[in-house]
Amino acid sequence: MSARTRTTAITVTAIAVILLFAANLVFGAVRIPIRDVLGILAGSFDGRPSWSEIVLHSRLPQAVTALLAGASLACAGLMLQTLFHNPLAGPSILGISDGANLGVAIVMIYFASTSYISSILAAFVGAAAILVVIIWFSRKLRNNVMLLIVGIMVGYLASSLISILNFRASADKVHQFVMWGMGDFSAVSVEKLPVYAAVVLAGLVLALLLTKPLNTLLLGESYASNLGVNVRRARLLILLCTGILTAATTAFCGPVSFIGLAVPHIARLLLGSSNHKALLPLTILSGAGIALLCNLITVLPGQGGVLPLSAVTPLVGAPVIIYVIVNRRNIQYFN
Repeated sequence: MSARTRTTAITVTAIAVILLFAANLVFGAVRIPIRDVLGILAGSFDGRPSWSEIVLHSRLPQAVTALLAGASLACAGLMLQTLFHNPLAGPSILGISDGANLGVAIVMIYFASTSYISSILAAFVGAAAILVVIIWFSRKLRNNVMLLIVGIMVGYLASSLISILNFRASADKVHQFVMWGMGDFSAVSVEKLPVYAAVVLAGLVLALLLTKPLNTLLLGESYASNLGVNVRRARLLILLCTGILTAATTAFCGPVSFIGLAVPHIARLLLGSSNHKALLPLTILSGAGIALLCNLITVLPGQGGVLPLSAVTPLVGAPVIIYVIVNRRNIQYFN
């Protein structure tokens, strides 16, 4: 694909993200005219105070959160698919999301805590613990397939512990944990948004710095090593970066499925290339756009309330994965 075509794909996607971001500010359960939304954002609105509260303290942080969450999960998914040469790898494949779920389950069920801060900290600790285990195994195992299997098994262990905790918990605690597990971009308030944004942006910058190692890994670890790439160090940095992005998003937003798994394929189909120099930025933009679209669907008027995020993301992600499985032999992902 020519440089002009790649630039066009990235530009069109960026415009789509901007339009979806604007739509998230305009549309919602409460109808607010576009003129008034613009006035609120410009600081010149003197109408209903409740409308200003909705736009500035609900829709705006929710849209920013969706943008960051989609970008982080899509980026993590792309790096893992490249690292493991597996088009069906995703951010949850190494058990990091399950570790965050386990941390929240322990706090909500065992310690009976309902504090939002404690849930975030518990998710970070749980995800970090699993990440440490995976990094330790990455030093012992040279084979990426074996490391992938270990990650899946660690995720199963975490899920098993969560099931045991749910079995021993009261009905209200189980309900509370299940509600958290549905995912929610609106859980990040204006006060907490800078912390989440700082962590995600740091992870995305690290990912962009790994563009060259990711491109060399497309041709295999042996070839990358012959080119002078420290494969073990690159693998460690990729795992660390994906762990940070996944842990932060799961901690602040709850589990968000399919975005990290499906969006990299959407970006590849749009770009027609596996060159991470263009593919990584396009994946980040596509992830932001898909997350904004899913968030918009959850809050569209006429739904009779807000739909669970986990009920919407599969509507976008599942068809993409089915297409990938059916056409896998006809699509070159790692070249």
